[in-house]
Amino acid sequence: QVQLVESGGGLVQAGGPLRLSCAASGRSFSSYAMGWFRQAPGKEREFVATISWSGGSTYYADSVKGRFTIPRDNANKTVYLQMNSLKPEDTAVYYCAASRVYPARSGDYWGQGTQVTVSS
Repeated sequence: QVQLVESGGGLVQAGGPLRLSCAASGRSFSSYAMGWFRQAPGKEREFVATISWSGGSTYYADSVKGRFTIPRDNANKTVYLQMNSLKPEDTAVYYCAASRVYPARSGDYWGQGTQVTVSS
């Protein structure tokens, strides 16, 4: 069992940066691939980024490639989403997920989500 808690969301101007954190509790965090997903109002949840168990491999949605990164810190059981050059279309609730499968296209465990709003 893994519990996930996201933090770091908020309101930011277009072009600015924001870093989300996802803190995990429970055992074997390093055994899970991690992913970030987002859901905008009126839209389905979509994949954003994923990182492998060791952190040696990452994969991004085309819409965020070159702007977002997904580092993880296994010692502190935390995964991050560093978001740069934010756009209004990045506005969404962001969720982190733990997955037994890499790349994490879905999750076995989910956080509660954190709101990111990008103003133009």
